[in-house]
Amino acid sequence: MAGKSTYLRQVALIVLLAQIGSFVPAAEARIGLVDRIFTRVGASDNLAAGQSTFMVEMIESAHILNSATARSLILLDEIGRGTSTYDGLSIAWAIAEHIQDRRHLGARTLFATHYHEMTQLEGLREGIKNYCVAVQERDGEVVFLRKIVAGGADRSYGIHVAKLAGLPASVIERAQEVLAQLEQTDSTTSTPALPSEQKPTQASLPHPHPIVDEVRQIDLFSMTPLDALNRLADLQRRAADSDT
Repeated sequence: MAGKSTYLRQVALIVLLAQIGSFVPAAEARIGLVDRIFTRVGASDNLAAGQSTFMVEMIESAHILNSATARSLILLDEIGRGTSTYDGLSIAWAIAEHIQDRRHLGARTLFATHYHEMTQLEGLREGIKNYCVAVQERDGEVVFLRKIVAGGADRSYGIHVAKLAGLPASVIERAQEVLAQLEQTDSTTSTPALPSEQKPTQASLPHPHPIVDEVRQIDLFSMTPLDALNRLADLQRRAADSDT
């Protein structure tokens, strides 16, 4: 919402214009030679190939790391967001280190992320610099200033954006409560407790249904959409038979 992805696209277009000898929208610009521009921006899946958003993201990232050179320009937006937090952070961190290491790649790169932990790389790796989009808070509201400034962001503004999008006030208030609890506790060992009047009740299942175990073991990425539908129809038929 602050304009990170737009900034990445802008850089790609400016570099491309410079390479063909065109003017660029700046008072002056110093841009080295670039052999290719690689981008991993946006989120999309590939249902026909049975590939999730995260799989598509990893395939494109693999292509970049295997094809780029030290002369390339790499633009990465939110690597690792399609999986669990720790898996995504680990992958994003490793990719950033690989690109920075001149023994592996050493390419010029813009890497946009919401993983605040990655700002530590500036102090651990030479040549890595943190920048963020300036945001101003006024009476509980946020104003995106559309300006890139040095330093890392100390927080995200997802709940503010959700409010701007029109989510119900009760949802926003509950999200703020959960966020406050998460910030005070270690999310790896505890989860935010629901208020007593909101605690859901559900009968515990001592043993999961055999079909549930079978579903967990299905490798969806190795199946075609038709195979997946046929498998689903078979499971649905067996579940109906077991109920009777």
